[in-house]
Amino acid sequence: MKKLFLLTVLSLSVTFSFAQKGTKERIKLHSTALEGNLIGDPADRDVTVYLPPSYQSNPDSRYPVLYMLHGFTDTDSQWFGWEDHWINLQDVIEKSLAENLSKEMIVVMPNAYNRFKGSMYANSATIGDWETFVVKELVSHIDANYRTLAKQESRGLAGHSMGGYGTMRLGMKYPDVFSAIYALSPCCMDGGATTNAELITKLEGFTPDQINGASFFEIATLATSAAFAPNPQNPPFYLDLPAKNGEPRQEVINKIIANRTLSIVDQYIPNLKKLKAIGMDAGLQDRGISEATKKLHELFDAYQIPHQYESYEGDHLNRIAERIQTKALPFFTKHLEFD
Repeated sequence: MKKLFLLTVLSLSVTFSFAQKGTKERIKLHSTALEGNLIGDPADRDVTVYLPPSYQSNPDSRYPVLYMLHGFTDTDSQWFGWEDHWINLQDVIEKSLAENLSKEMIVVMPNAYNRFKGSMYANSATIGDWETFVVKELVSHIDANYRTLAKQESRGLAGHSMGGYGTMRLGMKYPDVFSAIYALSPCCMDGGATTNAELITKLEGFTPDQINGASFFEIATLATSAAFAPNPQNPPFYLDLPAKNGEPRQEVINKIIANRTLSIVDQYIPNLKKLKAIGMDAGLQDRGISEATKKLHELFDAYQIPHQYESYEGDHLNRIAERIQTKALPFFTKHLEFD
């Protein structure tokens, strides 16, 4: 009898584990908004779509959608386990489901890796209109081709690092599209622009062939300028750097600062108050980002904007999978409308 009971428990355990497996697919979506970008990035973009365990077996069910934005130098392929990386989002989602921390939802991640290793989810002639691609074209395509609950109350937006910045940027601009947002270790929220003379002088002499070998700070400087200081008259990269000939260029610095979250958030308070739920967190060892996230939290408090904020022991990467599993996914389970 004990052996039979044990076998039954094991069988149920295996069945439960199997039932928690969803499916993923990588699709190609053409974007009119990204056509004609000056750096020649393809307007056909990869997108990974995760379908929850019951999607295939319950053909009448509809699901909320969580749009996830990856960070700088990352891709949807890396995040969703199409290749080895520091995170596998499908595993994270399914652990959260298995532990009953969250409910089933469709999760969508566009590939925002471009010639400069990251789009900042911004809009410029140089890189294309990423805002429109994500908020309008991608959302419309997913609603038209998958069994979604196609309404603002059932759409969430989250992201890590550059994706966290994109979450705040798009969330506060488009509260009619998303009802809940969650930023994990959001970058680029404050500070100025890099004017280091040695770095800028090197970048001024860069050729397109040198892009792939650029250091993190070199490519990040180019990506920031491409997103926020485009210049259609300045090939080959069609951007303005924040310094020239060793001297800071205040007009370019101003453009970059004008896109920092903490520089512009005051203009979007009415929109932020329209969101049903806002969440954000950052690890204490993620120094500048932790401090900027706390400033945003304090600003929301000052404006009496309800939100969830947490500062925790961790750096920029080491607990992100855990935070998504135990914090972000339960957050959307609580705040999105389900079928």
